[in-house]
Amino acid sequence: MVDWNLAVATAIRLVRPGPDVTREEARAVVAELRRHAKASEEHVRDFTRMIPDGHEPEDTPVLVVDRPGWVRANVAGFRELLKPLLDKMQERRAGTAGGAVLGAVGGKVTGVELGMLLSFLASRVLGQYETFAPPTRELPGAPRSGGRLLLVAPNIVHVERELDVDPHDFRLWVSLHEETHRTQFTAVPWLRDHLEGEIQAFLAETDVDPMTVLERLREAAQTLAGGRPEGEEDEGRSLVEIVQSPEQREILGRLTAVMSLLEGHADFVMDGVGPQVVPSVGEIREKFQQRRARGASRLDLALRKLLGLDAKLRQYRDGERFVRAVVEEAGMDGFNRVWTSPNTLPTKAEIAKPGDWIARVHRRAEP
Repeated sequence: MVDWNLAVATAIRLVRPGPDVTREEARAVVAELRRHAKASEEHVRDFTRMIPDGHEPEDTPVLVVDRPGWVRANVAGFRELLKPLLDKMQERRAGTAGGAVLGAVGGKVTGVELGMLLSFLASRVLGQYETFAPPTRELPGAPRSGGRLLLVAPNIVHVERELDVDPHDFRLWVSLHEETHRTQFTAVPWLRDHLEGEIQAFLAETDVDPMTVLERLREAAQTLAGGRPEGEEDEGRSLVEIVQSPEQREILGRLTAVMSLLEGHADFVMDGVGPQVVPSVGEIREKFQQRRARGASRLDLALRKLLGLDAKLRQYRDGERFVRAVVEEAGMDGFNRVWTSPNTLPTKAEIAKPGDWIARVHRRAEP
């Protein structure tokens, strides 16, 4: 269904080159990001009071990568996560007219078009905790996380230059955000399995004809290449919004709430720790928020909508408001009850109304 090797090759061939740096400058950036990632561990744990549960640093390594390295890492994660859906589509394709067409060119075409999308994203991601990375080792009793923290050095350098901020402060600021994600998953043992279970439940309910998926990928690729006819309106749907059932809408609502929580918590921690360790955090935050609000070109905005990136920006904003409101009302320990079990995660409605979450969770916790 997907030629993953071709997807990687296409993305690497098309991805934009990074900012101009000398070899010595590149080495210095990589070394500094590694130091900041290490220092961020203690800063985040002290602020959040979240302690990793049975995970050693080598179980969730920090990788400083370039844009091709980001592509390779994410394709490996996609292959693991999407395998059940692609197997299902492969079975459905057999014996159908549309399947015959897709079978002739499917893996190659889908690989090329997926590669085009990855090339677009590879120049925009500053860092991520790769939750569903394939495990790097299989040892008895080893944690299942398989996660790893990625920091995309050329993108960080590009943005710090674009914003004209102190590069050392900016690199630590970004590291704090991404380290918070690593802490979330290493300190909450059930979180990864819960999130994966929700995603797999969503994929299991998917009843999408393979040709429909191919058309959505082609639409994204045509937009990327400027191929949308002049005056044609965007449908306003993202690739993840091909929802076929009420069950999927419910699952998507829960996933949206969890992602809003995780992203908002990372932003809250980044701002909370920042004043103590990042001298120019106020300037960085202001300029970065302006950059988010400004958006980009018409092409950029169309792709963000298609890929669901506009929803991700809302998750930062809505989630941060939820976390801030709960901490102000219940304190950090009161907020940390959110990590008790899947039942204490906020619903999508509670993200918008933190008081409802406080009333529900804290009332249950009373004798």
